[in-house]
Amino acid sequence: MQESSEILGYTFRDPNLLRLALTHPSAGPRNNQRLEFLGDAILEYLISERLFRELPNAQEGELTRRRLQLVCEEAQSAIAKAHGIGARLIMNHGEEHTGGREKPSVLCDAMEAILAAIYLDGGMEAARETVTRLWPRTEDTVLPLTGAKNELQEVLQGRGESFPEYKLLGRTGPDHAPVFTVAVFHNGEILATASGSSKKAAEQEAALRALGKIREGK
Repeated sequence: MQESSEILGYTFRDPNLLRLALTHPSAGPRNNQRLEFLGDAILEYLISERLFRELPNAQEGELTRRRLQLVCEEAQSAIAKAHGIGARLIMNHGEEHTGGREKPSVLCDAMEAILAAIYLDGGMEAARETVTRLWPRTEDTVLPLTGAKNELQEVLQGRGESFPEYKLLGRTGPDHAPVFTVAVFHNGEILATASGSSKKAAEQEAALRALGKIREGK
């Protein structure tokens, strides 16, 4: 690891926090997983706050979609790669040999751990400045509603699991303004339910909510 205590435009007062944030679990029991846990919550809060302030007319569904796009593994690993985080990670030879420095999941965890370390070292304002500086602009990160079902399927398929199933639970309202309620099932259990003005819209919203739950559970 480079000896510099500067990373992502932030200079640490306590370099040990940065070192811990860059330590992969393969390097031993003292690693970045506790920091990753904290950083995940901090990032979700800061992105939620940013979206809430910047999009005063957006409803919950749109805010959730945009946040998902900003905090997802793909977004975070892209930021990590752009700033050379992989080269600074501390890991054993086995993990490095299998491409650990370039794995999106490893880079995502490192980004969240670094953000937590910045928070512990410099406070919430330092973490907020880091997110503002590095994360994409709000207007560039819309997650199309039509993409939620595809993304859920890809996530489950990537884990070697079966595809989700969608079932119509009910239809209410007058013919000119119907409301459809749909549930998305996986392995016989309900992942999420949602309603929409069409069956397709309800399915997409249910998929989006399922993605959020999967991400929280990791």
